Amino acid sequence: MTRLLLKQSQSPGDVLMLTAAVRDLHRTYPRRYATAVQTSCDELFENNPDVIDREAIGQPDRVIECGYPLIHQSNWRPYHFIHGMIMFLESALRVRISVGAFKGDIHLSDEERQSPSPLRALGHDGPFWIVIAGGKCDFTAKWWNPDSYQAVVDHFRCRICFVQCGAKEHWHPPLTNVINLVGKTSIRELVRLVYHADGVLCPVSFPMHLAAAVPLRPGQLSRGCVVIAGGREPAQWEAYPAHQYLHTQGAMDCCAAGGCWKSRCQCVGDGDAKDRDPCPKPMRVKEGLSIPRCMDMISPQRAISAIELYYAGGALKYDL
Repeated sequence: MTRLLLKQSQSPGDVLMLTAAVRDLHRTYPRRYATAVQTSCDELFENNPDVIDREAIGQPDRVIECGYPLIHQSNWRPYHFIHGMIMFLESALRVRISVGAFKGDIHLSDEERQSPSPLRALGHDGPFWIVIAGGKCDFTAKWWNPDSYQAVVDHFRCRICFVQCGAKEHWHPPLTNVINLVGKTSIRELVRLVYHADGVLCPVSFPMHLAAAVPLRPGQLSRGCVVIAGGREPAQWEAYPAHQYLHTQGAMDCCAAGGCWKSRCQCVGDGDAKDRDPCPKPMRVKEGLSIPRCMDMISPQRAISAIELYYAGGALKYDL
């Protein structure tokens, strides 16, 4: 049995893709590998039957820094983010891996599944959606107008409870008429919150990948997810089958043939090279805030209609 130590030090969304690669490696080659991980958020591997503790593995036979170079071909090849990490492992191990479920691989403990919604302690014991109304400060090209998020929340007032989440070190302008949990959830607490959520409204981000990866509750038909994507990432690289992925690719010259992959619309001033190659079509939406035109082209009504689709089709029901 080959002892592997897989390392991944990037963002939580990247680590979540590694969970799928580990799952598919072990399904394709059962009992061939003993796998430990060292990542920026090992919480995503909790309860994972394919992963053992680093101490238990001893001296690994292979230490692999995992990446996904396939991203550089994502505009023109028909692959998803999940394939990136899997194909990297194929190359590193010189094996073929059968791709499995179209989602990351999150495992919940019996206690996590059976415990009540984390919102019960806050006085809400009904259905809810998670809203991520901001994002990382160094990827400002993913931001949507906060007023647009607020318009969506206000439209569903008295029908959908929204819970605003996000890391405290990121940019998350406060919304009204929401339960504010910004900066108040660990990675594992966010996983548990997604488990209990009916849906997620967010930009292209870690929570959208969690929405697909976290198991459904008993009796839950699907978990809604409306992604405000614009034109930065190619749809085939990011979108999941049950999600409403709102993009503008093909509508503008800068994203006519795929994602533009610009990182910033507002410059950060941190000396990063991303500041020297910003979005060429910024839209000033309020004092001190510009967002990409491709994001501004997505109206609140388009997001509202995408959420309503889940209820019109019967996958979700209003029940505050």
